Parts: sequence; C-alpha cells; structure tokens
Amino acid sequence: MMIDIDRLSEPELIDLNRRIVERLRFLSQMRAHRDMLEFRIGDRVGFQTDRSHIIHGIITRYNRKTVTVIADDGRRWNVSPGLLHAVPVAGEHAGSKNVTPGRILASTDPARA
Repeated sequence: MMIDIDRLSEPELIDLNRRIVERLRFLSQMRAHRDMLEFRIGDRVGFQTDRSHIIHGIITRYNRKTVTVIADDGRRWNVSPGLLHAVPVAGEHAGSKNVTPGRILASTDPARA
C-alpha cells in the first residue's frame, strides 16, 4: 500500500504521524514483552552498563518496558530485557531436581512471613 503524502493536508499528516508513532510504540512494547518472557522473577541475570561494567543481580519485577533488577550490591536497576543474559548461580548443579538455579523461593515458615 503506497500513501502519497504529498497529497495529504496538514491535519491528515498530523493524524498519520500520530498513528505511526502509536504503531511504533506498540511494536516496541511487544518486542520488550517477548524478551521478558525469556526470564522470570527470581532469575539471576547480568547486564552491561553504558560504562562497560558488568552488573549481576536478581529480577524482582516486570515493568511495562523493562524489568527491575536488584544488583548484588543492593542497587536497583530498570533494564530492558533485551540487554539481560542469564547468570548461573554458583554452587548449584544444573541437574539438581530440588533447586531451580536462579530462583528465589518464598518461605513457608509463618514466623518469617
């Protein structure tokens, strides 16, 4: 479908622009959502900052376009899921049936709740 924008009036161009921006936002959100599905809350992940530092932490929350990661040093980061990579948890065996690597397990002890 070809649109001849030279024939559109100013209000039509403004409407077309608004619709294009909305569509691009939607596609971006869908891409972020797809990337989020690769991870779960409690997964241990890593990412690289803009200063080339590697940060490791645990995913604690899904946001609209990002996930919240609590870093090992306690800082909170909102990170695009496309920048994350899985980090194996030290001391756990991938073949263990009792523990899923990188998952936070809630306490069932009522005294600790």
